[in-house]
Amino acid sequence: MATDLVPGVAPDTPKTQPRVPRVTRKSPARRLALLLRHRWLYLMLLPGVVYFLVFKYWPMYGLHIAFKDYIPFLGYSGSPWVGLKHFEELFTGGDFSRLMTNTLILALLTIVFVFPAPIVVALLLNELRVNIVKRSVQSLIYIPHFLSWTIVASLTYLLFSADFGVLAGYINDIFGGQRTDYVAQEEWFRPLIILQLLWKQTGWGTIIYLAALASVDTQLYEAARVDGAGRWRQLWHITLPAIRPAIVVMAILTSGNIMDTGFEQIWLMTSSLNRSVAEVFDTYVYYVGISQGAFSYGTAVGLFKGVVGVFLIVGSNWLAKRLGQRGLY
Repeated sequence: MATDLVPGVAPDTPKTQPRVPRVTRKSPARRLALLLRHRWLYLMLLPGVVYFLVFKYWPMYGLHIAFKDYIPFLGYSGSPWVGLKHFEELFTGGDFSRLMTNTLILALLTIVFVFPAPIVVALLLNELRVNIVKRSVQSLIYIPHFLSWTIVASLTYLLFSADFGVLAGYINDIFGGQRTDYVAQEEWFRPLIILQLLWKQTGWGTIIYLAALASVDTQLYEAARVDGAGRWRQLWHITLPAIRPAIVVMAILTSGNIMDTGFEQIWLMTSSLNRSVAEVFDTYVYYVGISQGAFSYGTAVGLFKGVVGVFLIVGSNWLAKRLGQRGLY
């Protein structure tokens, strides 16, 4: 049908539809070509993937025994279902409050003293201008990380034991009185644990912050010096903002490990004299789950720890984003 043409008015023109970009799917041959092109990267990734699959994800299959009364000769499927029985025993038992108190106190001390230590050391190393001194100090503080907790505990006994402790003897010579057995007394257990963590982990923890500091543009410091800013103002307005994202990420990861105080270190430093303040969830799982054969109860305790850790990571990540920082995801 013909349209009427009105003088002075342009005829209607059909509207052009916006072009929708075509989604091109990569063919299997192209995917294989990309895989072969980056084969060395995938090969380096393979050990980490295998480690997490074997030691992190595969053991999750056994978590359902926390809801069963697991009997080894009946197996996973044959053991009777008991629901939340083991969790009720955990929360209503007399050990829960003591375990939670000991774990939270160690976690709080770790956050207050151990977490800021790598940041402080990294800032101090960043101020060193002689490269040979800086690298020498870095190498020396990295070494303790590679020592096992068995060696660290043995060194602690050699230094602080009442019988043959070197530092214990010096302290006794200075202050006099009866010689103190620091490794056996309850009031000295937590300070020794924190000292071990500081000595072993501080140097290794500086790597992340030193890498963040290496990316700071040196022209910012030059401009600050021209404007009359001293070392402290440069530290506050340039250095700390540069490593703030790394600090936030490490804080989120640390919050997820609040309930995980580490089994090996606590186990090696625990004795019958300090057990009341030394026993935490990690060692309790071993005592009850392995030594006494309460596999389902020990699994329930471990599952409780894992669930709390997940909630802490999600909550701290949400809080970091609410405060305007970048989170993990």
